[in-house]
Amino acid sequence: MRFTALIFVLFVCSHLRADVQCSPDASPRVLYGVERLSRVLPRGTHVVVGKKADPVIQALLKSGHLELATNEAVAPEGFVLNATWNGKITVVGADDSGVLYGCLELAELLPKGWPKGPMRRADAPAFVLRGPCIGMQKTYLLPGRKVYEYPYTPDQFPFFYDKAMWTEYLDFLADRRMNTLYLWNGHPFASLVRLPDYPEAVEVSDEVFKKNVEMFRWLTAECDRRGIWLVQQFYSIILSKPFAEKHGLATQLSAPTPLAADYTRKSIAEFVRQFPNVGLMPCLGEALQDQAAQTRWCTDVILAGVKDGMAAAGLKTEPPVILRTHATDATLVMPEALKVYHNLYTEAKYNGESLTTWEPRGVRQQLHLAMSRLGSTHIANVHILANLEPFRYGDTEFIRKSVLAMRDRLGARGLHLYPLFYWDWPVSPDITPTPLKQWERDWIWFEAWARYAWNPDRDAASESSYWEQRLGEHYGTAAAEKILDAYNAAGECAPRILRRYGITEGNRQTMSLGMTLDELVRPEKYREFPELWESQSPPGERLKDYAKHEWKKQPHTGETPPSINAEVAAFSASAVAAIDAAAPLVTANRDEFARLQNDIHCIRAMSLSYVAKTNAALAVLRYQYSHDLADMERAEKLLAESLDHYRTLAALTKDTYKAANSMQTSQRRIPVPGGKGGRPANYHWTQLLPLYEKELADFRAQVAALKNPAAAQGRTHAPLPAADWKLLTPGLATFTVQVGNTVFTDSPATFTSTAPELEGLQGIKFSLADAKSGKLPPIEFESPTPVRVLIGYFNAPGHEWRQPPTLETDATAADHGGAEPFLLDAAKFDSLPGINVHAFDYPAGRHTIEVRGTGAYVVLGIAKP
Repeated sequence: MRFTALIFVLFVCSHLRADVQCSPDASPRVLYGVERLSRVLPRGTHVVVGKKADPVIQALLKSGHLELATNEAVAPEGFVLNATWNGKITVVGADDSGVLYGCLELAELLPKGWPKGPMRRADAPAFVLRGPCIGMQKTYLLPGRKVYEYPYTPDQFPFFYDKAMWTEYLDFLADRRMNTLYLWNGHPFASLVRLPDYPEAVEVSDEVFKKNVEMFRWLTAECDRRGIWLVQQFYSIILSKPFAEKHGLATQLSAPTPLAADYTRKSIAEFVRQFPNVGLMPCLGEALQDQAAQTRWCTDVILAGVKDGMAAAGLKTEPPVILRTHATDATLVMPEALKVYHNLYTEAKYNGESLTTWEPRGVRQQLHLAMSRLGSTHIANVHILANLEPFRYGDTEFIRKSVLAMRDRLGARGLHLYPLFYWDWPVSPDITPTPLKQWERDWIWFEAWARYAWNPDRDAASESSYWEQRLGEHYGTAAAEKILDAYNAAGECAPRILRRYGITEGNRQTMSLGMTLDELVRPEKYREFPELWESQSPPGERLKDYAKHEWKKQPHTGETPPSINAEVAAFSASAVAAIDAAAPLVTANRDEFARLQNDIHCIRAMSLSYVAKTNAALAVLRYQYSHDLADMERAEKLLAESLDHYRTLAALTKDTYKAANSMQTSQRRIPVPGGKGGRPANYHWTQLLPLYEKELADFRAQVAALKNPAAAQGRTHAPLPAADWKLLTPGLATFTVQVGNTVFTDSPATFTSTAPELEGLQGIKFSLADAKSGKLPPIEFESPTPVRVLIGYFNAPGHEWRQPPTLETDATAADHGGAEPFLLDAAKFDSLPGINVHAFDYPAGRHTIEVRGTGAYVVLGIAKP
């Protein structure tokens, strides 16, 4: 009688379908699951849905109509599907998300004939957080603004106001059991909240502000209905542009000020008050530099602001806050942060800003492990994918192994996933009559990561059958196996190429655009990033290592250039053979298949170009030992072969792609800078082809000169022309760059050698102790013409020595140039380390020399550009 009475009080979801029953107080999340289930439910099928603790489910358990094992439907987001002979089905969730996922799972199974007789299916996710991000950012800089500074406006982000698009995309995420969505922006608060103390801070019009608030509330509710937690990311210290202008501040500050702290704290507090169900994801850099300042900013500004917002909103539970480990030492920040706030998550990049290995190691592995051992949830971030752009990627095995590595090697229990063309969301870079939506073009990318974040412990053989079925639904069953083979083979190429030969795993390098021979032979000149091969690669040898060991007949270790080249050539050949064999078997989505097929051929041409050019680099490196012209002649032939393959790549992409990469600013440096003055440049293979043609011509001339030294003109090293400039900072003096002179006011260290280019320039003399301690006053100068400031960085580790700017952790590092050395080993001293010189360009006018960070450095002169 008790069971019957409870059924009477059930809410019969008649507005959806008469045979789905749920509790009268069912949440919007459960109702969304019921709605999705009702669309496919055969008539005559009776389904009861609810949480394990719901009275209706408890009544079924007590009456014997439902049996659950002790541990079933208790894991967060877990569910159990149970079917009986009489056609009744129950969906039991551990929580509202579990009910939702159970409904979605049943909705997928019913059209396939499930259930057939009594059946049971239980499942729960392995990862706590699983979701992608969207960049509220652009591929270019807005006029008068720096990187990351993009207000939320219909002009810049029309997709943000498109509810139909959001509905489609959020359904896509829910179908893949993703439960988190991140919005990335430098300073979102000035587009979403008003501050009584700083009304000038709002960056958008009243009309747009109203739209933004309405859309953000709607988006939050729609995400929550699908079990998705919306998280807003931001950087430190970035300020509202009108606020900064009113108070005479820069929009991006490398050090805190009381006013900036007050404004930021109140912005965060108001955001939490207005949107209490939205998470926050602070990045303590990139503009903010000093580690101690970052820690104080986290505890005294960001987390204090969250607490202020909690008090204003009457919240008793701390909203979750995710701390990015990028551009900070999170091992120093987190212990202090946990003293004042407890509901903290951490996030770190998986393979930097690329995808290179499922065997991460080294210092980055130790960072992940340190974060995972704090007791909170740690998230692995698959970031930017600068070595995969712009081609389709569907190596499901590589992805499965990577997710296993996240959990087992890094201790992560969350996935934060970038799209394959992040900076130009939501459209893909393909040239098509109608722009392609990224989540449709790259469905297999999103689905594979989501599938394995739910459960990475899946058998590889059965997974092949699953993906063949999914690909068969897209292209036809007969073609599916070959297409999967092509995806998995092609997907092995870019990771191997970058991890052995790249300058960096960051997005300052676009790998598919190639590399110059000089970058391969002399990577140190281009600020190679050691973490690429020390953390984001299996053990192995770089080109220089291999050449040295080979010449000295020393044993080789790990991956070597020849072994990588053999693998890349074989994988790309296998991928092309498989995709071409699939072509006549395709019965659906032929246009998209043709684009995929072209991508596979592009990857083959790119791979062969790299194989030939890296072999050319090995020949050049061998020549440095052998001095045998035959090595240079061999390098010349290989360089020509590489160019032929690159011409093929340029032809394949000429009419199929708008750009090779989604980052179109001066942050991109490899193979050449990607823009200047906010204008995109060097973003297509056809634009790089003349560079590589000239490279070959120059190399041929170099070989010819080696054959006939008498006909070759010697290189001169004339001193750089000095600019007209005036030092404005009181108390500082100048010195002349020449052997025997001192460079600091409180150190007897003198030049023992200087590069000819620097001879006679006037440097700026200041206290070595002040530079080391960070007490040096701002160095101001003025010039009637554009100038180039030459900064010497000591070749020494440690906090006492200023380190050159790095785009891996500071997106504004190349604002004045200087990301790479201008002169290597430019000067030596009798009692100080040697220096490399970086050149920073400034327009005419009055300026403060910006040398970010702390520690000693040298200003070696101001020259004409």
